[in-house]
Amino acid sequence: MTKEQVLSKLTALCAKGEHCIHDVRQKMVRWEIDELTQARVIAFLLDERYIDEERYCRAFINDKIRYNRWGKKKVAQALYMKGISSSVYQSMLDEMAEEGYEEILLPLLQSKLKTLQGKGLSDYELRGRLLRFALQRGFTYEQASACLEGLLG
Repeated sequence: MTKEQVLSKLTALCAKGEHCIHDVRQKMVRWEIDELTQARVIAFLLDERYIDEERYCRAFINDKIRYNRWGKKKVAQALYMKGISSSVYQSMLDEMAEEGYEEILLPLLQSKLKTLQGKGLSDYELRGRLLRFALQRGFTYEQASACLEGLLG
């Protein structure tokens, strides 16, 4: 592919939805584009604001918390894996994650509780499984135990 073809495909892709540098670079690696061309294309996309890390983080955090029902830790880990600096997303994540974690976590725990009931688990085992479930979803121990207190008493 030529540089112009790569630019054309990536500008169309970035115009349709939010993408970060990592996503764009991975696409170019799959297309076997040399590193110099990759750097030039990414520089162009950044200059023309097709790619904006802050805008991407805001959309990513919103989607993962609202639709995927992830906790703050899991979202932070996913952004870290995309190579985005915590200085870019930390304030946005703090702002969004603290707003209504109970509204997200409590229905998840209620749903999980329904699947665990009738399995002959002791209260201790039930609480442990629900706690691990919440932690795997990226919620903090404090958030999970607070919701469990409200759910199990």
